[in-house]
Amino acid sequence: MDLRLSGRVAVVTGASKGMGLAITRTLREEGARVVAASRKSSPGLDALAGPGLVHVPVDLMDEDAPARVIERAVSEFGQLDILVNNAGGPPPGVELPRGSFLDASLDDWRGMFEFNLFAVVRAVRAAIPHLLESDAASIVNITSGNARQPSPINADYGAAKAALANLTKQLSGEFAPQGIRVNAVVPGVTRTEWWTEEGGVADRIAAQAGTDRDSVIERVVPEMMDLATGRFVEPQEIADAVALLASPRSGSTTGAEFVVDSGLLKEV
Repeated sequence: MDLRLSGRVAVVTGASKGMGLAITRTLREEGARVVAASRKSSPGLDALAGPGLVHVPVDLMDEDAPARVIERAVSEFGQLDILVNNAGGPPPGVELPRGSFLDASLDDWRGMFEFNLFAVVRAVRAAIPHLLESDAASIVNITSGNARQPSPINADYGAAKAALANLTKQLSGEFAPQGIRVNAVVPGVTRTEWWTEEGGVADRIAAQAGTDRDSVIERVVPEMMDLATGRFVEPQEIADAVALLASPRSGSTTGAEFVVDSGLLKEV
């Protein structure tokens, strides 16, 4: 199916690895030109280098960074059609998961909202004037299953993502009549480096459970979180959902939450 993304211009944040890298790669494969924002590049992102890809090294905790990324897209490619707010999770220097609500200080809460919500707000504010000039404008926000199913751990992260889900609905209601669709993709437990790299979450759980990293990923976590499919989500599955929502072929889809979570969420 032709997603009609050829020639479109997209900004993807958190683009150097995991879901962001998969999203960047998929949009490029569909013919979109992509401005990839991340603190630094990666071998995976370097492998996509070419005339249709620009990497902007930024720390999105910097208040001016989102606007710089948007302006680079417009100056480089002359337009902006798609904004994917993928960057999120623990801010630089913060390690998750936490054990309790009490484990996060007020500064931790501020940092979590700064990275997962306010950076998105700044990116959207910078992007809207340019998106209004597009004939097929789309914003896709990456939220989290924790936004809809509160967890006894990572309370600050879940709250920030819940706020982003609310913002997605508000933006859709206000700007869909002006031609900007705004949707969210809701990932579940996804096989990213946050889980799989040495010293990552899987290793920490393995140390507590007296097992190994592969067993945590393949069996312990799917059973513990009652994943209906019995496995983690793959980053490519998130990227495929983003590409569809970004596409003009989803022209009547706005304000939606597209859940890709291995059956984690079970509410009606």
